[in-house]
Amino acid sequence: MVQINRERLLGDLTTLRSFGATGTGVVRPSLSDIDMQARAWLRDRMSDAGLRATIDGAANVVGLSPNDGPALVVGSHSDTQPTGGWLDGALGVIYGIEVARTLLENPDTAHLAIDAVAWCDEEATYTSCLGAKAFCGVLTDDDYSATNAEGESVAQALERVGVKGTEHERLDTTRHVGYLEAHIEQGPHLEQNGQRIGVVTSIVGLGGLRFEFVGEQNHAGTTPMAMRKDAGVALFEFATRARKRISAVASPSTVWTFGDAELHPGAESIIPGRASLLLQFRDPNSDVLDLIDAEMRSLVSEMTTEGPVDVVIDEVRERIAPTIMDAEFQQHLDAAAERHSSGAWVRMPSAAGHDPMVLAHHLPCAMLFIPSIGGISHDFAEDTSHDDIALGCQVLADAAVSILEAQRG
Repeated sequence: MVQINRERLLGDLTTLRSFGATGTGVVRPSLSDIDMQARAWLRDRMSDAGLRATIDGAANVVGLSPNDGPALVVGSHSDTQPTGGWLDGALGVIYGIEVARTLLENPDTAHLAIDAVAWCDEEATYTSCLGAKAFCGVLTDDDYSATNAEGESVAQALERVGVKGTEHERLDTTRHVGYLEAHIEQGPHLEQNGQRIGVVTSIVGLGGLRFEFVGEQNHAGTTPMAMRKDAGVALFEFATRARKRISAVASPSTVWTFGDAELHPGAESIIPGRASLLLQFRDPNSDVLDLIDAEMRSLVSEMTTEGPVDVVIDEVRERIAPTIMDAEFQQHLDAAAERHSSGAWVRMPSAAGHDPMVLAHHLPCAMLFIPSIGGISHDFAEDTSHDDIALGCQVLADAAVSILEAQRG
């Protein structure tokens, strides 16, 4: 059995944290100057670990093992939210380096191949999962033309940071047998239930709908109540009824959010003539997502018929189907979790999106979670105990060895 180096692992995480450190958090958006400095350090750290490391044409940092395949790709993303935590993404990147280095250092596993990776732009500063798409060869013209908040396109950013024209490291189906990623849970379930490891079964699917309410703008003081076509009142009633309808078909894993509401023109003395409401809903089961969608369309039809305000529905994003993690890889993670944390691990879905949503269409994937203190993520307060960080890396390393040995027969 291999043994990871706890102090080295925590030291690397702390150093990566320093790139963009802001208070207790990190500000390291994709393709920013500080992001590229971090990527250069990661490249050098991968080289120090014995890997052939490069920053490719999509700004992915990829460290290839000197060993022939079969190889596992192990990593995550190193970019952050605009005001992000120090572990979201970074944890899995440093795990990848530590697992690769640990296996190369041990004579019993030095022949096994781990390719470490730090993906670019999982957090969608420009477009979600940019690096994973490039690795899988599915980047589109729309991805290259996607822009950040300042209007800079992906193509312009890649040219600015000096990687445009550099080849992308690509998935090699003759070498790569799968992908492993570790991540903080970004939710409260592990901590609340006294569990230390989560073996991810699937990444939830996601739908997004916008509802437009078309009424009649008028004077708030002179228009009798019976004559009003108040789009704002219709919005509030719709949200109340929608909550009940979704609750009736939801599973225990379903979450939904009315993330944006707007009244037009939004003045105290004017009856709103138009309003809009944005709904996002997630579940690991496609059937549940379909039921929610159907309930919302039915409610739109009912309220338009009832009047006095028309309700229009629009799908604001292409439906993302749930992503199922590889069953065999899950079994290897189960065994490693039981070995190091007997009775304190659980299988669970991921309620957040991750790069395997792209990668799993091209090679087997599995994910491991460790607890988030207080269930907090995407915030400077994000944190996890050092003991849980070390435990997660040890479980991932053991599972990687087990998977590769099984692949080699």
